[in-house]
Amino acid sequence: MSALTLASLPAPLRSIATQPLFAMRFDVRGPENVGATPGADRRIGVITGGRFEGERLRGEVLDGGSDWQSVRRDGSWTLDVRVVLRTDDGALIGMTYGGVRRGPPEILAALARGEDVDPASYYFRSNPVFETASEKYAWLNGILAIGTGHRFPDGPLYSIFEVL
Repeated sequence: MSALTLASLPAPLRSIATQPLFAMRFDVRGPENVGATPGADRRIGVITGGRFEGERLRGEVLDGGSDWQSVRRDGSWTLDVRVVLRTDDGALIGMTYGGVRRGPPEILAALARGEDVDPASYYFRSNPVFETASEKYAWLNGILAIGTGHRFPDGPLYSIFEVL
């Protein structure tokens, strides 16, 4: 058997292409600090609204979503987020995603204090998945997406990309 290397694979298997899907901003109340659970330090942010804008869809983030955050011993954060999006033409879209936020301790501490930091100074990525009954937006049911984010004191800003 020959050595398996990335360079030996067919071109479609050597890289991933994306296209912009939308930018999204959340308004978040919180966090509710549950505390040190057996797995991690648990915090829950309640999402009170927001907006998303892209070429193929745009609308509002509905009140009532949640962002379950685990602050791990290594200082990184994992996210488990569930929200409902309502497009400007009235379609409802469920969006869930996991995510990771990590970086130098001083940068993460500045973020926790609500300070403005350079988004390039830390890692903040997500993996949204969508669910809708809308015929117009049914294509969302069959895609994977990735996102990059930045944390502001009142909530995150994301750039979401469809994986092609």
